[in-house]
Amino acid sequence: MTATPAATPATAAPRRRRGSSLLRRVLMALGLPVILLAIWWVASAGSESFFFPPLREILATFPATWFEGRITAEVLPSLMRLVMGYLIALVLGVGMGTAIGLSPRLRAFAEPALEFFRAIPPPVMIPIIMLFLGIFTTMKVFVIATGAVWPILLNTVEGVRGVDDVLRDTSSVYRLRPATKLRTLVLRGASPQIVTGARQALSIAIILMVISEMFAASNGLGFTIVQFQRSFAIPEMWTGIILLGLVGVVLSLIFRAIERPVLAWYTGLRQSQRGGN
Repeated sequence: MTATPAATPATAAPRRRRGSSLLRRVLMALGLPVILLAIWWVASAGSESFFFPPLREILATFPATWFEGRITAEVLPSLMRLVMGYLIALVLGVGMGTAIGLSPRLRAFAEPALEFFRAIPPPVMIPIIMLFLGIFTTMKVFVIATGAVWPILLNTVEGVRGVDDVLRDTSSVYRLRPATKLRTLVLRGASPQIVTGARQALSIAIILMVISEMFAASNGLGFTIVQFQRSFAIPEMWTGIILLGLVGVVLSLIFRAIERPVLAWYTGLRQSQRGGN
């Protein structure tokens, strides 16, 4: 057996720096939420209001409210609709945005219609959509997709238009195949703005998921929160709002984990440019 060499000062210092950097990021991420919860806890400790119960009462109600079947019966259907609508918006937004961004004629033709439909708030369309699609899952997925598609589409158009002309000319000189040019030049060059639009669309999709379930539904997170409110189960209603915020945080972390490898080339480029300057 060979002995493992002891860490030298030269290798130990970078490890300590990485550890302190990770600890600093964790503290910065958790610092504000902990402070806000502490303020909420102290400010509501002596509350006697029926509509604003103490935080300790809300947290005590949380496990019995959600961990006895409602996670699978209410939260999972909401997440399924959210994922389906968001993926549809992502595919449509990137596909149509790429086509419009590559073609000035198509962009001039489609721009008035895009500006018109973008200006219509998706919640306003829910009663009309219900007339055609009913109150089932299809309606809710459609509402999420039609609302979340706009940030992705518009950012994709601008990202594709912003691809460097020199790189376009170089790809033409090397006679790259259209599929290779689309994958390695257009989509990769536009990926920072596409990711920005996708992040914005995720927030919109969560909002529309809740709103569509509040209008007409038989299950879901938004439906359950409204049912608690109508039955005056106020602590339970607050637990639903907290759970909705936690769902948003988890989805944001998942998005960030996917974003990091997708934009690794862009992050490296920015770091090299800052180092060069």
